[in-house]
Amino acid sequence: MTKKLSLEYQIRYPKKPIKNPSLLLLLHGYGSNEEDLFSFASELPDELLIISARAPLTLGNGAYSWYTIHFDTNNGKFSDTDEAIEARDKIALFIDEITLEYDVNKENIFLLGFSQGTILSYSVALSYPDKIKNIIALSGYINQDLLPNTINENDYSNLDFFISHGSVDQVIPVEWAQNAPTFLNNLKIKNSYQEYVVGHGVAPQNFYDFKKWIEDRL
Repeated sequence: MTKKLSLEYQIRYPKKPIKNPSLLLLLHGYGSNEEDLFSFASELPDELLIISARAPLTLGNGAYSWYTIHFDTNNGKFSDTDEAIEARDKIALFIDEITLEYDVNKENIFLLGFSQGTILSYSVALSYPDKIKNIIALSGYINQDLLPNTINENDYSNLDFFISHGSVDQVIPVEWAQNAPTFLNNLKIKNSYQEYVVGHGVAPQNFYDFKKWIEDRL
């Protein structure tokens, strides 16, 4: 575990010497930690600098969250929007810190999220499109409460999304994820959408598909 930047993180350096490597930043889901997605790292392209961030809010017993999810008997389950916006901005700052600390290629940064990490990946990309280029959005959705007021004015021509979801996801309904391509298409943002017969998780074929998608963009 490393803590010389604003968030704690795990790091996998490129497996071969490379100047200005492309960064892949991993954002885990609610109740997980940086070790979860970092398990992908050994199978991903050797030339990547891979950093898996730990969310700042502690739930206990090695579990963390980017923002609070409230469980209310009257209102059901709902997200703390203020905390989520704060987390979005923390991630944007963390990207800036990484680019300085590790001298990464700022023109080809990848952001991979799962669940809550995906919700924030959408928010970071659409709020700070100059900071990242390629987004892998696994098992999440676009929360419009976390988007900027300037969304119809921003330049999104650089962005490219790989979106996937489980067709039998019991945590985030697949219908929520299915809204993303139309939303992105309306903004003329490049995207591809895939579904897999799986619940709230990453099927092996899903992993191989997004791995190839990353390789094609290096």
